[in-house]
Amino acid sequence: MLKLYNTLSRQKEIFKPLKDKKVGMYTCGPTVYWYAHIGNFRSYILPDIFKRVLIFNGYKVNHVMNYTDVGHLTSDADTGEDKMEKGARREGKTVWEIADFYKKAFEKDAVALNILKPNKTPRATDHIKEQIELIKILEKKGYTYKIKDGIYFDTVKLKDYGKLANLNIEKLKAGARVEVVEGKKNPTDFVLWPFSPQDSKRQMEWNSPWGIGFPGWHIECSAMSSKYLGKQFDIHTGGEDLISVHHTNEIAQSEAAFGKKPWVKYWLHGAFLTFKGEKVSKSKGGLTTISELEKIGFSPLDYRYLCLTAHYRKPLDFSLEGLANARNSLQRLKNIISEIKDDKKTNKQYLKKFENAINDDLDMPKAVSVLWELIRDKKAIGKIKTIEKIDSIFGLDLLKKEKLETPATIKKLLEQREIEKNKKNWEEADKIREEIKKMGYQVEDTDKGPKIKKINK
Repeated sequence: MLKLYNTLSRQKEIFKPLKDKKVGMYTCGPTVYWYAHIGNFRSYILPDIFKRVLIFNGYKVNHVMNYTDVGHLTSDADTGEDKMEKGARREGKTVWEIADFYKKAFEKDAVALNILKPNKTPRATDHIKEQIELIKILEKKGYTYKIKDGIYFDTVKLKDYGKLANLNIEKLKAGARVEVVEGKKNPTDFVLWPFSPQDSKRQMEWNSPWGIGFPGWHIECSAMSSKYLGKQFDIHTGGEDLISVHHTNEIAQSEAAFGKKPWVKYWLHGAFLTFKGEKVSKSKGGLTTISELEKIGFSPLDYRYLCLTAHYRKPLDFSLEGLANARNSLQRLKNIISEIKDDKKTNKQYLKKFENAINDDLDMPKAVSVLWELIRDKKAIGKIKTIEKIDSIFGLDLLKKEKLETPATIKKLLEQREIEKNKKNWEEADKIREEIKKMGYQVEDTDKGPKIKKINK
């Protein structure tokens, strides 16, 4: 029985999809104006794990993740510059060029992290028509008003606005939660269609019934998710930073337009990746990407393993020391598994313990401990087949045979050791073996000659 912590209800609930064994899931995707950093990717490993758990439980998942390539302003308070336009100016390229470049960079990193590809990956700029139509529905129902810089959603018209974040609207004062925008009726009102500046031309702007402009960040997700998942669906995921503004506003405009309550049944939010207690973010600098980790000797799957060691609703403090420990644990795990013989059986006892862990609000730390318990249990049968099922969730390539490239210096030492062995200079041969060991490799003598193996430090 799968149980999930639903942000909307603030409690664990038994998962029951709208349609039996068919699940619609939407993930707020990246704004493709820069590289996604490791903090971002913690938020994308979460829906990947969840999707794998759903498949494990026999559900068919229709997963949609968008790419935001217009409309995300530098402030979530509907002020500032479009991040895409700012990124284009930074690099001396067109907005379309940087959107394509960083979209491809994100996808490359996602593949390296073994993140399963969503069923649909719509781009906001390909769905301008749908966003305009959705705003027209809201306008017809009386939820919008026009001021100098755009078309806004009137949050006071919706009695339960802010329920996801438990906002106390009456206590909110202008400027307390968001920056003041001249003409806004209420501090929580948000822009649906910002108008283009009159004194300059944007690279991305479109005609609309209200004037030349572009879609607001929030309307994009409502339009794309409803197109591909329907006017009501099962799951919406994202980082916890999206709760108070972006996801709150998605709910407001979607329930106002479609009349479906709840618009989404289950909301899953992942906690931040932190560094020395502070959220890892682009705005604070210290951008660390997957490729940067690779350059200093870490595998993307080392980072994926690290993410599994903390519950998704708890902050994960990042350090290179912690990542090194994760790398060592993963390598040790693979080394042990590589020595296990396949008896073609499945261990139902351990598989049930694992299933109980993942179905208890995706308790990955507990699930990892079950795996270690299994491989250390000398009496356990069916290890390989059970590990195969476990890794369908973890996505760590635990059974993948790694091709070891022996460094040239090690090869030369091996050749020298064989010469000394043939001369029966056993003491010298042992010295060379120790020298090889100090370099991180272990020599095992077999009938077919010496076998080299990398030592996990």
